[in-house]
Amino acid sequence: MSLASLSTLAQVPLRILLISPEGEISLTLAGLLQPLQMAAKILGPARLQLDLMPLKSAVQAPAGPAAQLCLLVSDDALAGLSREQGRLLLQRCQAAPVWGAAGAAVLWLARSGALDGARTALPWALYADAGEVAGRAILTPNLFELDGHRLSCCGGAASIDFALSLIGILFEVRLQAQVQEALCVERIRDASERQRQALQARFGALQPKLSEAVTLMESNIEEPLSTDDIANLVGLSRRQLERLFKQYLGAVPSRYYLELRLQRSRQLLLESHHSIVQIGLMCGFSSGSHFSTAYGALFGITPREQRQRKLAPGHGVLPDPLRL
Repeated sequence: MSLASLSTLAQVPLRILLISPEGEISLTLAGLLQPLQMAAKILGPARLQLDLMPLKSAVQAPAGPAAQLCLLVSDDALAGLSREQGRLLLQRCQAAPVWGAAGAAVLWLARSGALDGARTALPWALYADAGEVAGRAILTPNLFELDGHRLSCCGGAASIDFALSLIGILFEVRLQAQVQEALCVERIRDASERQRQALQARFGALQPKLSEAVTLMESNIEEPLSTDDIANLVGLSRRQLERLFKQYLGAVPSRYYLELRLQRSRQLLLESHHSIVQIGLMCGFSSGSHFSTAYGALFGITPREQRQRKLAPGHGVLPDPLRL
């Protein structure tokens, strides 16, 4: 499900609650806090209220007004909680219409059973510790996920992209651009972009053929291989390869490969000065019309519109009520 569905959280003021162990200083927490604090300062408490609650307080009996969005945030495993404290923590989170976790806290939430059946962005470094969770939650290599009312973010530097994406969806794109500029963030990565090491960490030993197939795709963007070629190169039949991709990545090989090439084209549109035609050719599209149609189907915007947004004067920055 697209993060755009969060735009239905229209309550004013919108209250966002972050729960984190007291005294923890982590990249994930900082990556969420700084963009959201900047947005809250610009918008004012009448539109956005951001609260940071110590974990110790959250495991006490829930009280006070519920947030509209609640996230557990930690780069360390949430250990030492009793069963009753865990129950109260879940109750606190689930009082919000949308809730979830970022960083290593995703694993705690998944182990609690709260993410069963949900697409879940677990930090790639924790795949080895996932154990039985991998059979209940649908672990994806993406930077962040929204499945129904459940949010997850792999944390680390991706938490900045996550926070900026939330700002753009919950408020205005112009506000997102202003905070992005203040933080000197050149590009906001999309939710569907993949953690660099996630596939290798998750499938490298258990599904080496799948990992090898994806590596072949990543190494042959400009001149795409056919599904039959990839199957032959990794020593599988086409049907076996398709079964692996459907089971573990939720898409047939051709679809996964197409999205991989389109993600690369988006990166080039935003970060390079190549022409749109050149980028299409560099990503394996033989015609501009095919490239434009495929790009629009995945991202909801044409390559030309993507480039024009990047080049727009002022990049859509708000009139500056507060110089950050």
